[in-house]
Amino acid sequence: MNRKSSSRSRPGQASKDQGPASKSSSSKKLPTLASLRAEIDRMDQELVRLLNHRSEISVQIGQLKHEQGIEVWSSTREEEVVAKALASSRGPLPQETLKSIFRELMSGSHALQRTLRVAYLGPKYSYSHLAAVAKFGTAVEYVPVGSIAAVFEEVNRRNVQFGLVPLENSTDGRIADTLDMFIKLPNLKIRAEVRLRVRHCLMGRCDWGQVRRVYSKSQALSQCRNWLGKNLPQAVKVEVVSTAAAAELAQREDLAAAVASRPAAAAYGLNVLAENIEDQPHNVTRFAVIAERAEERTGRDKTTFMIRLSNQAGSLARTISPFEKFGVNMTWIESFPIAGPRDGEQDSNPSYLFFLDVEGHVTDEPIQKALEAARKRCERLDILGSYPRSACIES
Repeated sequence: MNRKSSSRSRPGQASKDQGPASKSSSSKKLPTLASLRAEIDRMDQELVRLLNHRSEISVQIGQLKHEQGIEVWSSTREEEVVAKALASSRGPLPQETLKSIFRELMSGSHALQRTLRVAYLGPKYSYSHLAAVAKFGTAVEYVPVGSIAAVFEEVNRRNVQFGLVPLENSTDGRIADTLDMFIKLPNLKIRAEVRLRVRHCLMGRCDWGQVRRVYSKSQALSQCRNWLGKNLPQAVKVEVVSTAAAAELAQREDLAAAVASRPAAAAYGLNVLAENIEDQPHNVTRFAVIAERAEERTGRDKTTFMIRLSNQAGSLARTISPFEKFGVNMTWIESFPIAGPRDGEQDSNPSYLFFLDVEGHVTDEPIQKALEAARKRCERLDILGSYPRSACIES
């Protein structure tokens, strides 16, 4: 065997095949912590420049909207912006993070155009407040009020541009106070919905075994009734106006606890004694954003309306049958009895109001035809709004 053909090299001598690769690997430097941080700093500066440039364009848009009498905030437009941003993302940033970023970006841009005022059932850190922030961001002026009726009145009197009210809960069903106000003020329209995943926590300053009173809103206590009955049978359940008000009471009192959100616990300096205490694992509250004007069509909408029927056999089936005929899918229905005589009558059987959701926008031809036919079969029909369907978000 010829020694010169051997693949082995003498000590200190690199083989000809390995030479170029060895030279390339030795000349290529791996990134350091300092170099990566420098790259982050450079990109941050570029992001700030782009964000400010975007805001300048947003101000110009606001001026054009003002000249044309167009509202600053549009749920339709916001849904489009977020959808396009998420569609263009290839990761690794989570989509929920991107949603939060764009929510605050648009919230700040709207504030440059015009200060938005939004009324909600307060105080801060109630679930209504959390839902409002999830929809409008933090760069708006929030107006906490003491009742659902007050939210409607603030919008109706034009003290605020928007209001946010709970509409239904997956555990407890309808929110009667909200439906009652739609009867009184059907001129107000639903502009958007917020579907909030509600996670209840037990919080207080004392230990779990010391709790003698549990404060919360009636719906929250109802959504946790089994858990509370099993784990705190000795505690008296006390209804208050909101979950945030319950947290405030638990902060002031000894031997008291509240059922509220984790942000409420942090805001009032309370210890979270137990979390996720809701009886149903998928506890979702749907909120409605109300305003004077209706929302534009997006192609992924739902329409809410209410109908008034006499208390007669088959009246509901006859009224809603056109929706099946024209292929309109119904996704929600709630009955609401109305006591007392109807207009122009001294006494009669009670009428019933039904609140319904159907898929599609009120301007869609199948819905228009179905509504036209239904209107002829009932005593009253009011369109409460068409708006984009919403995905569920975490509280």
